[in-house]
Amino acid sequence: MTPEQALADFLKSVEKRAFKRTVFNVRNEESALDIVQDAMIRLAERYADRPTEEWPMLFQRILSNATMDWFRRQKVRNALFTSLDDLEATDEDSGFDLLEYLQTDATNSGTESAADGAYRSEVMSIIESEVAALPNRQREAFLLRYWEDLDVAETAQAMGCSEGSVKTHCSRAVHALAQALKARGIAL
Repeated sequence: MTPEQALADFLKSVEKRAFKRTVFNVRNEESALDIVQDAMIRLAERYADRPTEEWPMLFQRILSNATMDWFRRQKVRNALFTSLDDLEATDEDSGFDLLEYLQTDATNSGTESAADGAYRSEVMSIIESEVAALPNRQREAFLLRYWEDLDVAETAQAMGCSEGSVKTHCSRAVHALAQALKARGIAL
């Protein structure tokens, strides 16, 4: 396989998760798409010659930095201007499922009743909204650890913080989610 094909395959394998993670962070699909595309371009331009084993962590770090850059630009922009677009309500129904892989679980292949499917869809929507409500660093740590399945060291490297901070952010996120879901009548 050529190096260009290997890079293309890698980017294709991470694009959906990266997009969803970024949408959770910035809460805007268009901005998320721009951020992910910028991160992919940076990886391709600056790190394509690196060993393929390094690409996942490099990409996570680049994506985290690109997201933080977006927040910094937004902060400056919002301090100087008020955009009418920012005042419009966002369409909550245009979101996505955080736990999408649960919907395609092989054990549920066509045997789920309509009521069970509707209930699971409702629960997943609630989980998604509660994850979106987490503070930025908690949400980022939670998604990297439990969605991207990175270990503590990899998450710390991607977030640019200590392993202890990752553990703290994850613990707080899990406790906040458990409380919020329990308050909404969902027992995990």
